[in-house]
This record gives sequence, structure tokens and C-alpha cells, in this order.
Amino acid sequence: MTDPHHFVAQRLTQLRLRSPLVVNITNYVVMNNTANALLALGASPVMAHSHEEMDEMLNLASALVLNIGTPDRQWIDRMKYAAAQAVALDKPLVLDPVGCGATSLRTDTARELCDLAAPLGERFIIRGNASEVMALAGELCSTKGVDSQDPSDAALGAALSLHRKYQAQVVVSGATDYVVGQRVFKLTDGHPLMTRVTGMGCTLSALTGAFAALGDEQGLPCALSAAAVMGVVGLQVSNDSDGPGSFQYRFLDALYQLTPEQLAAEVNMLELL
Repeated sequence: MTDPHHFVAQRLTQLRLRSPLVVNITNYVVMNNTANALLALGASPVMAHSHEEMDEMLNLASALVLNIGTPDRQWIDRMKYAAAQAVALDKPLVLDPVGCGATSLRTDTARELCDLAAPLGERFIIRGNASEVMALAGELCSTKGVDSQDPSDAALGAALSLHRKYQAQVVVSGATDYVVGQRVFKLTDGHPLMTRVTGMGCTLSALTGAFAALGDEQGLPCALSAAAVMGVVGLQVSNDSDGPGSFQYRFLDALYQLTPEQLAAEVNMLELL
């Protein structure tokens, strides 16, 4: 059986060799951040939002990332169309249900996109904070706008429920990260400073799209590699940063400089199930 540490290191090497094209329909706040993070990692990002080009773009792409952070009806319709095309083309799809549970628009949209993406099974990945995952699963949660008021531990049951319902991979990010697929992992890297920089969760979703293009191995979920990278790099950078400003530019440099050997040696993860 493949060792998880070897798996995440191997996937980082493969990603940089393949440089998968990742289509992002994402929010206005994080477009620049997530595009730069994908480039630093070694992937190829495109922020494509037009209905008219989506068929062609997804034919070229290796994965699709949908982020509902700044929703309006036009963008929601575009996301639904893109989700349907990803299913038709059997392309991996990552959903970031930003603010799910905060408003009915966000909650209803996230659930509708889940239903559309369900035929993809484990090629469908949900990445959210604890409150978002709990709300998506229909559990009571506590949210402050798009920020979680619940600890990630509280959302593990909801993540398992969503996995059973959609056969999807589910990533709960927070002080502790959980990756739920055929196998379940707990990751304990990262740093509280990461919560002071906007879009870090969105960045994890984008990087998850890049690794999703490479697929799973022996039950090891592709989302595990993205969570490992974010945790290791976030901890490295936080220890060397004076605050959120220096963190932002140091993060991209560290992401670019991260080696597979460093990733395997520094990631702290435990298999639960």
C-alpha cells in the first residue's frame, strides 16, 4: 500500500511535470491570489467566466474549480452550466461553498451545485470550512459572514455524511484539516496567522483543483496533497513573517520553492479510517 507521505511528494513532482490547466470560476476578492498560487505551485490557471467559451475551455482543461464567494444570478447560472459540462466531459470538479449557511442564496446554490456534480463521484471534491461543510450537510452551524465559528473537529461527521451522499471527497479546513475520501486523514500543520490573510481557503480550493487533475491512488484522495502543501507552506511562512503583509509575498515564494522531499518530511498527518 502506498505510503501517504510518499504519495503527496510524488504528486507534487507529477504536477510540476504536467502543469495541468485549471479553470476557475471564482470570486472577485481572490482571483489574483489564487492564479498566482497555482502558477507558483506549477499548474496553469485560467479565470474563465464566459458561458460562450466554457465548452471549449473545459475541453482543454484538466479540472474545474467553482467558488461561490461573490454570488449573483448571472454567475450562479454560469457555474451551473460549467458543472454540467464538467460532468459531461468527466473532468474533476472542486466546489468551494463560501458562506454556505450564512444566507439562503449561498446555501441553496451550494446544494444545487452538489447535485449537479454528484455523478462525478470521487472526482467531485467539496472544500470548505467547518461551518460551510456543516451547513451543506444540513447540520446546525455558527457562521459570521463567510468565516467559520465552528471548529473543524465539529464538522467531521458532516464531512463523512456528504461523502456517503455524493461519494465525493470532502476537505474541512481550519486549525486542523480533515480530508475525507475512501481513506480519512487529519492534518495538523498551518498557523493562526493564515486566518488573517484573505483567500487562504480559496487558495486551498484552487490548489486542490490542480492535484485533482492527477487523480487518486489506492484510496489515497487527491485532495490530501493540496491540504499537505498548504499546511506545510503556511507553517513555514508564518514562522518567518512579521504579519499578514509579509506572509502574502513569502507564501508564493515558499510555494514555488517547496520540494517534494520537504513536503514528505514536514507534513504532519494521521490516517483515521
